[in-house]
Amino acid sequence: MSHALEEVLYTARTRTTGGREGNGRSDDGALDVRLATPGSGRPGSNPEQLFAVGYSACFIGAMQLAAAQRKVRLPADTAIEAEVSLGRIDGGAHYQLAAKLRIALPGLDDALKRTLVQTAHATCPYSRAIGSNIDVEFELI
Repeated sequence: MSHALEEVLYTARTRTTGGREGNGRSDDGALDVRLATPGSGRPGSNPEQLFAVGYSACFIGAMQLAAAQRKVRLPADTAIEAEVSLGRIDGGAHYQLAAKLRIALPGLDDALKRTLVQTAHATCPYSRAIGSNIDVEFELI
């Protein structure tokens, strides 16, 4: 099964130096972030935080699309509190990520909320990219 893009809609271009203690910048200058290892006490964001923000934003977009297909509008105060955890597996031999998305869809009934989350998870590019490679947990709040 090929996963080659049939049509490119957008390409993000960044340059990162110094790894977890470096800097990342987009080619248009809109993103310029200092990086720091989690728990180091140094100023800066870490890759897990950046992943959490990117995944959340993308997932809200996927829920918006799922809602539009059902002729429903997402509430203006839709929000996701994301947790992306870095840990070890295989007796400490490998690093692994896990994610938890706590999703607020105020004013919608529970069945619709579950449907929107399930549909978004099936269509969100981040969800599709990680596939079953990491544990992802959803909680409706």
